[in-house]
Amino acid sequence: MDKKTIYITGHRHPDTDSIVSAIAYAQFKERKGFHAVPCRLGEMNAETKYLLNRFNVEAPMLFEDARATLDEIEIDEPITISPMTTMMEALQMMSDQNKQSLSVVTDQGKLMGMVTKSDLANIGLGDTALSIRLLKETPTEFIAKTISGQVLYDDEDRHFNGKVSIIAIAETRLRNYELKDRMVIVGNDQDAQITAIAKGAGMLVVVWTDEVADEVLEMAKISHCPIIKSGHGTMNTTRYLFFAPPVKLIMKTDLISFNINEFVEEVGKKLMKSRFRCYPVVDDDNRLCGYVSRYHILNQHNKQVILVDHNEYSQSVKSIEKADLLEVIDHHRVSDIATHRPIFFRNEIIGSTAAIITSIYMENQMNIPKQLAGLLLGAILSDTLKFKSPTTTEKDMGMAKVLAEIAELDIEQFAKEMFKVSSNIMGKPVNELLNQDIKQFDIDGKKVAIAQVIAYQVSEAREIEKEIAEVMNEYASDKELDLLVLAFTSILENGSVFYAAGELAKAVKEAFPDHEGEEHSFQEDILSRKNQIVPLLSRAIINSI
Repeated sequence: MDKKTIYITGHRHPDTDSIVSAIAYAQFKERKGFHAVPCRLGEMNAETKYLLNRFNVEAPMLFEDARATLDEIEIDEPITISPMTTMMEALQMMSDQNKQSLSVVTDQGKLMGMVTKSDLANIGLGDTALSIRLLKETPTEFIAKTISGQVLYDDEDRHFNGKVSIIAIAETRLRNYELKDRMVIVGNDQDAQITAIAKGAGMLVVVWTDEVADEVLEMAKISHCPIIKSGHGTMNTTRYLFFAPPVKLIMKTDLISFNINEFVEEVGKKLMKSRFRCYPVVDDDNRLCGYVSRYHILNQHNKQVILVDHNEYSQSVKSIEKADLLEVIDHHRVSDIATHRPIFFRNEIIGSTAAIITSIYMENQMNIPKQLAGLLLGAILSDTLKFKSPTTTEKDMGMAKVLAEIAELDIEQFAKEMFKVSSNIMGKPVNELLNQDIKQFDIDGKKVAIAQVIAYQVSEAREIEKEIAEVMNEYASDKELDLLVLAFTSILENGSVFYAAGELAKAVKEAFPDHEGEEHSFQEDILSRKNQIVPLLSRAIINSI
């Protein structure tokens, strides 16, 4: 079974039906063997928070963009070295791991630099001036380690200049050699060893030697000349010792790196402008997470997404058009979501998406846990306004009864407790009321947003009318809306009052006319945004254009 993550999300400015449907369908998919994650596209309202808290269910993750990030695709594992790793050790690791480069990190795993095979090749094939400078800065123990040797004597006050002389004993002995401050590679000739030190050698490396005489060691101490016994012959000692410096001396620090949270799409564009094989990926604390290459970018797959309770681009997650859309489960009008291949699309004439999800559980003969049954019941009651919305069907009511029995809840009492939480608007900022349940629509080319607030009594809205007008005008202007509608709906009173802003505000008066001598008249039996408010407004907008 495919274990790639499937993101299940409702619409922006989520209501209870949107949140609960995502949670319930994610649990269904998990039980079917998929890795599904419920998501939300914004802050939850008080009613939803109350239900999740009551039934002890964790809030869905915030889903901000449907594009894949580096964190969500396969990248190479981080292979690292410390800044004090020798170049020889780095070469060996590259060979063992079949890598062209290694990252240099701190003890905390934070990225410092990178070393490549070409960097190391330059040491062996490049200008000797660089090798001399690097060897001068290399600790004695690193040189001994690299040539598989042993430090017989080290000195903090050594006077090694990085240059190397290989002594070939001739008739003139060492008289013609300039050895001051140099590393001298010499054999087991004691006289030659003493002479080299006497001539000011900065370091002595002895080859083909089992022991160094005490006389030589004593002279080395006086002259501050470290002595190393090599584990190799003259040729290999000479070849290897130039790879003794630590990588911190040659690593590149002006790196192109990517953050683990960057979008794959954006990283791919940057890679096309660079020439390197792979690039380090770091987290927000600059800790190395791995390596990304063009191969990973070309072979990545889009996020897999399932939409519940909506099927419009304007109501969905950012960049939804770039996701791999798998399914849509909804009860609204079929809108503008398009796909490149066939998908599972379930759209029913019903009062809530939660009722559809409940049906899916039953159709698959899958039991519904008690806590989930309570959540689903709350979502159905919320979206059908306790069955008073004209969108309510017999199926909604039937599913609610089944869920109430599973959850051991009394529908009347449960609804009363739930709506008491959601219908309290006094003391809440108008901007918060406006954003808690708002949906955007494209009606005949016009940009329209409709917010709905459940109130205990619509008269509560009349006490804040001045503030409502100010906030709505500012909101409509900021969002460049042709029309912004705010409906206060009372289930107890079975109706709504309307407020409007934007160039098409008069269309609201046409759709929901005021009684003579009144403003914002109570509209009896107008409860449903989907089946009543949107159709009536659409007709009025078209007539006004």
